[in-house]
Amino acid sequence: MKVQPYLFFDGRCEDALDFYRSKLGAEVTALMRFKEAPDPNMCAPGSAEKVMHSEFRIGDTTVMASDGHCQGKPKFDGFSLTLSVANDAEAERLFGTLADGGQVQMPLEKTFFASRFGMVADRFGVGWMVITAP
Repeated sequence: MKVQPYLFFDGRCEDALDFYRSKLGAEVTALMRFKEAPDPNMCAPGSAEKVMHSEFRIGDTTVMASDGHCQGKPKFDGFSLTLSVANDAEAERLFGTLADGGQVQMPLEKTFFASRFGMVADRFGVGWMVITAP
């Protein structure tokens, strides 16, 4: 068994996939649009080109994502995705990338448990923790 995160971007999934691809090196491994669904009733008016289901890899992790109900109100509360990186330079780079257009919740800094740790919500509202692996 494995547990995988599934993110609902509520209409901004393709923007998020492009951002994660260009900034985090994500690889999109699957993408299906609502217009491809076998049941035409699954596609709300105006959402044919929206993402019904996608999968992308960041490092060794696969994340699934969708536009969900396409209402433009994504809400990501109660969790964060964690990037464990090999060195402080990579932590600084990734944290800065995620903070661009986002909101720093805890600055990236040295802590008692890691040489770098910080928390940020990216431009889509997804919470991230960046940590230099011990």
